[in-house]
Amino acid sequence: MSKKKKLLRFSDNENFPNVFQPGLVDFFDKEKGEVFKHKFAGKWRSEVFKNDNPIILELGCGKGEYSVGLGKKFPENNYIGVDIKGARIWFGAKESLDLDLKNIAFLRTRIDFIDAFFEKDEVDEIWVTFPDPQPKDEWAEKRLTSKWFVDKYKEILKKDGLIHLKTDSAFLHKNTLEVIEEQGYELIHQDDDIYKNDLENYSSIEKDILNIRTYYEGVFSKKGHLITYLKFRP
Repeated sequence: MSKKKKLLRFSDNENFPNVFQPGLVDFFDKEKGEVFKHKFAGKWRSEVFKNDNPIILELGCGKGEYSVGLGKKFPENNYIGVDIKGARIWFGAKESLDLDLKNIAFLRTRIDFIDAFFEKDEVDEIWVTFPDPQPKDEWAEKRLTSKWFVDKYKEILKKDGLIHLKTDSAFLHKNTLEVIEEQGYELIHQDDDIYKNDLENYSSIEKDILNIRTYYEGVFSKKGHLITYLKFRP
């Protein structure tokens, strides 16, 4: 992507009503090295979506294919795509605006700070779609399904809230299963090749959800990678 295009997208994001780009100073105390609650926390339903519907996050959303896909299929829910890459978020934000989908928003921030933007029990579900598997041992905490991250999700998820992981990484799939077992999380479903039988073991609603394809899923599938899925409750 040319620098000019990237800058144009950054400019668009500044004016898109469905994109929120808080500054670090708004939720992080540099002197103390502590995260505090942002003004958005607890107010997504009342001030952004103007309804009381469930909130579902897509973490590391990239171009926001899952957020937009889910938002189209389930207008009774609110969806927030979270990513640090503004030029990628632009795609989902623009499509949502073009389609007048008012139940989709995008938050540009590092997922390390996700607990600063939501209050306890404010989030109903979390989707983690094709994240970097961070395969090196020294990067274990950087995996978006590590205990370190799940502890943050638990701060904002409602008591029976769900976490979904869809990935082409057999390593991350296996590692997440290990984390689930070690931490005593409730494993609800696992599948190491969701398209093997054309999703025949899933309900029609689950098929609709899992058939949403992200850009990276398309890339990995063409390379012959198996697409895996986990659903658990922390």
